[in-house]
Amino acid sequence: MTPTPTLSLTGLTLRVQNLERQLAFYQGLLGLEVLRQQGPQTDLAPAGGQFNLTLLHEPTAPLHPLPTLGLYHLALLLPSRAALAAIFRRLVEARYPHFQGASDHGVSEALYLADPEGNGLELYRDRPRLEWPFRGGQLAMVSEPLNLEALLAEASGSQPLDPETTLGHLHLHVRDLDEAQALYEGLGLQLMQSDYPGARFLAADGYHHHIGINLWARGRTTSSNATGLLAYQIALRGRTPQTLTDPVGAQVQVVPL
Repeated sequence: MTPTPTLSLTGLTLRVQNLERQLAFYQGLLGLEVLRQQGPQTDLAPAGGQFNLTLLHEPTAPLHPLPTLGLYHLALLLPSRAALAAIFRRLVEARYPHFQGASDHGVSEALYLADPEGNGLELYRDRPRLEWPFRGGQLAMVSEPLNLEALLAEASGSQPLDPETTLGHLHLHVRDLDEAQALYEGLGLQLMQSDYPGARFLAADGYHHHIGINLWARGRTTSSNATGLLAYQIALRGRTPQTLTDPVGAQVQVVPL
């Protein structure tokens, strides 16, 4: 990040059907701490307090089918390769069943999985900015295989998420790329990459992306009361609080940074 960032992703709200199962994952396996529980709402955060994850329990909510418009994945940024390796070893030792793969994106190394209700989750670490790939002056993220054995070798042991883990970016299934891009550009983000098939990536502060948008759900929708993404919080320097609705119906809560 830049020394004086203008944007930070600080919160995310998911509607969940089975709270006990979701807490076993986010608290028990990943190591987030429960900050408070009030009625149907449970707030969690890493020990460093860099972001909040709110679980809104609605036991009658139907599980959202995949893929559908809305969340593709939320992405948690680990502060180092060793920290990524340690949580990976924890997942391996737990034989976590919803591991989906891993990629080297040039700018980052990423693990992909889903929580027990199918919400996509990326765990990743960034490479130094001087190592990021560019092509013709434009960012050129790629998707190459990640050497998982080499990553595991970096782990001195099994550990939960590092206390300084942040909410690095969100990636969303949208209906129209131009419409979604316009919303985020209105919040001060800039288009960073647009040559990835069916997707675009936007960010502030020269980051590779704070928001990814894609057409891969092909417009498929689900019921308004289904599980999944309800809201997310973007902290922006110099902005007054406001609440917007993103192109897939989630609330965007803009707060001052």
